[in-house]
Amino acid sequence: MQTLDKTQAKFAQLAAHLREVNDIESASSLLHWDQSTYMPAKGASARGRQLATLKQISHEKFTDPKIGELLEDLRFYEQTLPYDSTAASLIRIARRDYDRAARIPATFMSALCRHQADCYEAWAAARAANNFAAVEPYLEKTLELSRQYAEFFPGYEHIADPLIDRSDYGMKVSLLRPLFAQLRQELVPIVEAITSQPPADDSCLHQHFPESQQLEFTRTIVERMGYDFQRGRQDTTLHPFMTNFSIDDVRITTRVYEDHLDQALFSSIHEAGHALYELGNSPEFEGTLLAGGISSGLHESQSRLWENLVGRSRGFWECFYPQLQGVFLRQLGQVSTDAFYRAINKVSRSLIRTDADEVTYNLHVAIRFDLELAMVEGKLAVRDLPEAWNERYQNDLGVVSDTDSDGAMQDVHWYVGTIGGMFQGYTLGNLMSAQFYETAVKINPEIPVEIEQGNFTVLHDWLKQNIYQHGRKYTAVELIDRVTGSALSIDPFIRYIRHKYGEFYVI
Repeated sequence: MQTLDKTQAKFAQLAAHLREVNDIESASSLLHWDQSTYMPAKGASARGRQLATLKQISHEKFTDPKIGELLEDLRFYEQTLPYDSTAASLIRIARRDYDRAARIPATFMSALCRHQADCYEAWAAARAANNFAAVEPYLEKTLELSRQYAEFFPGYEHIADPLIDRSDYGMKVSLLRPLFAQLRQELVPIVEAITSQPPADDSCLHQHFPESQQLEFTRTIVERMGYDFQRGRQDTTLHPFMTNFSIDDVRITTRVYEDHLDQALFSSIHEAGHALYELGNSPEFEGTLLAGGISSGLHESQSRLWENLVGRSRGFWECFYPQLQGVFLRQLGQVSTDAFYRAINKVSRSLIRTDADEVTYNLHVAIRFDLELAMVEGKLAVRDLPEAWNERYQNDLGVVSDTDSDGAMQDVHWYVGTIGGMFQGYTLGNLMSAQFYETAVKINPEIPVEIEQGNFTVLHDWLKQNIYQHGRKYTAVELIDRVTGSALSIDPFIRYIRHKYGEFYVI
């Protein structure tokens, strides 16, 4: 009994220590959210310093040798517990995160964090001015720091593996390159077939839609999905994102264009999908390492499931299009449901990833994945990135941007994160979303009918029970097998694409 009491006391110490780290990280996330929403422009320098200070404190606290000692003392206790118990899972995830973090000096994390804040501000200004040269030295520093990060993990197969592992644990270049190649082999012929046929008319989306009315309608939609405004809020930003400060404070942002209706609409559904995942975590995970999402790919599977498989489905708009017409009667009153449905699912060889349709989207991701690998491998210099970007877009999608703002600067990821491991999660998420949704409908055939009636309860409850509540308890590989009964595959996604777009085009 005395030994058990001591063990439980050590577990309590570990949990308390980790909760303090979580609180610091949450405060840092709040500063990031403010930086991207309401912070005045001249606050950037001080904000970078503040974030760097918090990152250093958080890192030092998490890598305290006392944490390592507690984890070692609790090793036998973990082995006596069921693998999926909360205690065993917390110890397991803490050890994995600790072993990674302990390799990285706190001073490096502070420097990286401060640079990322500076780089974000430089990117925002450079993108607005279409001036890649202004952000180029910042991106070169990001590349240098990304390589330094990888060097803290000797023995890797590929220099990008440690960077990929940060956001998609267990994934490697050796696994992802063949996956992208297989997917590209399937998608390129489909894209060629579709784009050789008359395109859908999406002019109905490019009228004047007042911002306030768009935001009011998106709020209605995400609330119907299950997003709780007592536990979150929606704001506008340059690049939409979701962030959380606790299980009961999960916020979303959107980007509104008054001449492009589907921007705010689908970015809101997308970010709400991310938020539903975090809001659905088991309450007992509050303040622990088990709260949140498993990986960028798994997280993205939830946003893409809601955005595309639900939000771009015919059934969804059979229910909600009359309401949208009521808000924008002058703009959409004479546009049929079928015409609107075709417009929001238009397939085209586009320049912008976030605007891309479901069929071409993964080709955009593949371009970014290959380019960041080339940079960390030393095969592509930062100064040559815009030219390499345009060359790949010409070869893969048959389009080239006139500006670097819509080219190598269009995404924020390299300018606020690292170079390496920033994009593969989007494609992994697309694949997982189709596999999860296919499984959900097999078990609950009524889901499509429920969606057509504007009722998402069956789907939402299934996702909460099978995915959301588990937080970070399982790896993505474990959860996919647990939920669907098979390993990750491109097949459900390709089946979905062929079935849906086979209604519009000969493919």
